[in-house]
Amino acid sequence: MDDRMNFSTNAPAHHVVVVGNGQAGIQLIDSLRTEGYSGRVTLLGEETHFPYQRPPLSKDYMAAGSTPEALPLRAEKFFPENDVDSRLGVRVTAIDRAARTVTLDDGSTVAYSTLVLATGAANRSLSVPGSTLAGVHGLRTLADAEAVHARLGDVGAVVVIGAGFIGLEFAAAARQRGIAVTVLEFADRPMGRTLSPALSRYFVGAHERMGVTLRLGEGIASFTGNAGRVTSVESTTGTSYPADLVLVGIGVVPRTDLAAASGLAVENGITVDSSLRTADPNVFAIGDCANYPSHHAGTRTRLESVQNATDQARHAAKAILGRSGSYAQLPWFWSQQGALKLQIAGLVQSGDTTVLRGDPATDKFSVFSFRGGRLAAVESVNKPGDHMAARRLLDQGRSVSPEQAADLGFDVKSYSKAQ
Repeated sequence: MDDRMNFSTNAPAHHVVVVGNGQAGIQLIDSLRTEGYSGRVTLLGEETHFPYQRPPLSKDYMAAGSTPEALPLRAEKFFPENDVDSRLGVRVTAIDRAARTVTLDDGSTVAYSTLVLATGAANRSLSVPGSTLAGVHGLRTLADAEAVHARLGDVGAVVVIGAGFIGLEFAAAARQRGIAVTVLEFADRPMGRTLSPALSRYFVGAHERMGVTLRLGEGIASFTGNAGRVTSVESTTGTSYPADLVLVGIGVVPRTDLAAASGLAVENGITVDSSLRTADPNVFAIGDCANYPSHHAGTRTRLESVQNATDQARHAAKAILGRSGSYAQLPWFWSQQGALKLQIAGLVQSGDTTVLRGDPATDKFSVFSFRGGRLAAVESVNKPGDHMAARRLLDQGRSVSPEQAADLGFDVKSYSKAQ
C-alpha cells in the first residue's frame, strides 16, 4: 500500500466520498466494491435524475420519434446492494482538505478519508448577441436532451454551431427525422481536434450526402429572434440562416472550480499524477475533469470519452486500495453519425503519416496513422474488425508496416491475435 496512506481502506471508519455521479463516479464505486473495498461510500450528484448514460443523448435519443427513456448507468438495486449512500440533487460548494470534509449547498458537511473528484465538464457557452433567446440549446445533460427532443417534432430548420462529435451526431439524427440542418464550423475541417485530415474530408462529403449543409470557416456572429424565440442565425460571413432551433456544440471546459478553490493545481483540468492522485494524497480526480500524464500522447492531456472515464475509475479504485501502478490504458473513442460508425484507437496527432486501408466510397475503410515509423492510431468507419485489431496491436505495443496496412490481402485481424 502507498506509504502516504495511514489508514486501512477496509476499516469500517474509512470513507470514500465521490463527487459526480456520471460514468466515472459510478464506475469508481462499482470497481471499489469489486476489488473488495468494504468501507463507507457516499456518492454526491447535482442532477436529480437517476444516473444515466450520456452518449445516446445526441444519437438514438434524438432520432427517436416518441420520447425515449434514458439508459441507466446501473440498475436501481445497485446502490442499496452495494451499500452506497447515493444522494441526488446535492451540490458540493467547498472542500476543506485540512479537515477532510466537503460542504454541501444546504450547509451540511460530509467527512471523507478519500475524496474522488469526478466532476466532469460543462458546455462552453456563447456570449454573442441573442444567445439567451429561447430555442438556443446546449446538449450535455438529460434535461438538455429532453428540452431539445420536445421541440424536434415541430421544427423545420435547425442550425448546429460546431462540427464536433456532438454537433455532427445531432445533425445526422435530425436529418433522419427529415429536418433541414445547417452546421457552422469556424475551423477549416470538422472534428479537427480528434481526426486526421483524411477522415475530416471524408465526413464533409458524408454529411453532405445525408443532406446536411456544412459551412466550414464560418462562425456565429449573432442570433435574431421574434417574441423572445430564435428565428435565424447570423454567421461571421454576414449570411443569415433560418433557425427554429439552434444547438450549440462548441466543446466543453473541465469543471475545476472546487479543486482550484481548495488549492489544488489546475491547468486544463485537475492536475493528477500517473496514479490519478492530486498533490493531496487523499484526493483523486478522474474522467473528463482530470489532466494526467498520458503514456500514449507523450505529454499531459485531458480526454473526454466513456473509455477514459471508466478505465481511469477502475485504476483509481485500485490506487485507493494500494494496488496499482501508472495509468497507461489505450485511449479509444467512437461516434455514431447516421449509418456511419466511427471508431478510433489511439491518439491522432498532427504530423502523423497516414495510410488508407479500403475504399471510402464504400463507407467501410480505415486510416492507419504512423509516427516515427510505428503505428500510432487507427480510425475506422464501419470496420469494427480493423478497430479491434488496432486496439490489440496498440495495447501490446506492436506495429504493422505502412505497406501491410495498405494491403487488403494482409490479414490484420489474424496478425493482431498472433503472440
